[in-house]
Amino acid sequence: MSRPLRTDPYRAAPARAFWSRAVARGFEADAVYAGPRPLIPPGATVASAGSCFAVNVVPYLEAAGFPYLRTEAPHPLFADLEPEPFSYARFSAAYGNIYTARQLLQLLRRATGSFHPVEDRWETPDGIVDPFRPGLRRRARSEREFDLLTAQHLGRCREVFAGADIFIFTLGLTEAWTSHEDGAVFPACPGTVAGTFDPDRHIFHNFTVSEVAADLSAFVTELRALNPRVRVVLTVSPVPLVATATGGHVLAATTYSKSVLRAAAGEVAAALPEIVYFPAYEIVTGPQAPAEFFEPDRRNVSEAGIRAVMAPLLRCCGVEPPGELALAATSAPQPHAMAALSNAVAEADCEEAMADQAGPPPASGLRRLVEGAVELAAAFRPRTGRTP
Repeated sequence: MSRPLRTDPYRAAPARAFWSRAVARGFEADAVYAGPRPLIPPGATVASAGSCFAVNVVPYLEAAGFPYLRTEAPHPLFADLEPEPFSYARFSAAYGNIYTARQLLQLLRRATGSFHPVEDRWETPDGIVDPFRPGLRRRARSEREFDLLTAQHLGRCREVFAGADIFIFTLGLTEAWTSHEDGAVFPACPGTVAGTFDPDRHIFHNFTVSEVAADLSAFVTELRALNPRVRVVLTVSPVPLVATATGGHVLAATTYSKSVLRAAAGEVAAALPEIVYFPAYEIVTGPQAPAEFFEPDRRNVSEAGIRAVMAPLLRCCGVEPPGELALAATSAPQPHAMAALSNAVAEADCEEAMADQAGPPPASGLRRLVEGAVELAAAFRPRTGRTP
């Protein structure tokens, strides 16, 4: 009696469906992406927003020839001054790091005039602070100046949302601090970068899968009402939390946060054809990833890890990356001193790092960069055999 032919669903599944063939051996990062190709069509205008990791995408896209939309450049009078920290000058407009889906939805609604936060300014002896851009070095000197600058900024943000063919958003966190009055989300806990923390006004919230998915869905719906042609590309940042306000261990909090973000991104990408998910998180953090994809602090993604994401992303766009970028997975880790300098640069651009009370205060970013440079120089100084 002959054996029946195997007809189960796995019989005809491709190699990428099996761990032994797609991860244990023969891993190809390009195959992890399952969306439409090209991910970014030739000539498409790209805009982006997201957490600290998101800024790494921009120079690679520009080098590959994709037009990156920039609507808010510093005024020429400020050209010779020290640039703004916290990535205000590195995204499509000067909104800085956007960590949560609610924060992104809030920015779109402010830019289109449908949301006006109650707690929209903090008055200090040094000027008026924007709670939604608390790290800005140059602060308004009067209420009128603040209103004009804010209106100008939100207008530039609206231009980004209306002008992008591709909008890339990197989800970073589920933990956020919100206003008790109207639920407005702050990019950092009041009192860490600027302002004063008030437990009666500032409430901690840890978003759930359903909340993140609902916020992403609302964002896409409202964005496409303004810009019907736009495609939204979602990624999840592989960078762990710098600190947690849950009261639990930061490792468990990080696992929760990234799991929620990944699940929500997958849910909305499956439900809405105008949303595509790109697996940057899986490429950097999966068990196939080498240790050198992270710096020695096991938090900041190394240059090798960034290249390991960008090489397949460009190939999914129909662009063959340069040889050095294509060999990302074999890149050697940086020397310890170089890694320290790289970490200092990353932390100086990230408001979230200010939540680590054991770390440096915001004003010490430049000092840490100098110390990193000194350490780097010492690491490569020729040995003389003499004791100084």
